[in-house]
Amino acid sequence: MSKKILILTGDGAEVLEVYYPYFRVLEAGYEAVIASPTKKVLRTVVHDFVEDWETYTEKPGHTLPSHIAFADVDPSQYDGLIVPGGRAPEYIRSNEDVPRLLRHFLEADKPIGSICHGVQVFAALKDASLFEGRTLTAYNACRLDVEALGATYAKDTLHVDGKLVSGHAWPDLPGFMREFLKLLG
Repeated sequence: MSKKILILTGDGAEVLEVYYPYFRVLEAGYEAVIASPTKKVLRTVVHDFVEDWETYTEKPGHTLPSHIAFADVDPSQYDGLIVPGGRAPEYIRSNEDVPRLLRHFLEADKPIGSICHGVQVFAALKDASLFEGRTLTAYNACRLDVEALGATYAKDTLHVDGKLVSGHAWPDLPGFMREFLKLLG
């Protein structure tokens, strides 16, 4: 039976950080399931870096159907979790089902990939002990989010800490997915 990977996201996700992992997981022969607060057609955004801007720009991206609502996810049926960035993490973290899903993957020591702003969803756990002694990276504007978890912020654009792979932003997706797929075995 093929391994199943859960992609936890919502409207406002960075288009490349959803599409690239989704298709890369399929290419590797695994099943990829996109979960969102409700099962719907998601609207993604394009974040890009522009010279002389101190932050990124945002434009509408592609649409993408989710396969399942968070409430309907049985995390025991999945072998790994990917959390894309963009703006989706800032609002999906308040969904009542997100702590249950995240806690399962962390406590079961299953591979978790978090890229860019994806780290923001971990705030839903409200339990710093889960990240004490851990090191994560994320988009530099999320350094305070990583530190609020009790973790150390790595300035590297890609970091692996046990079964947790974290990346800085969409340009890091090749290494991010390589390391995540290695952890799947």
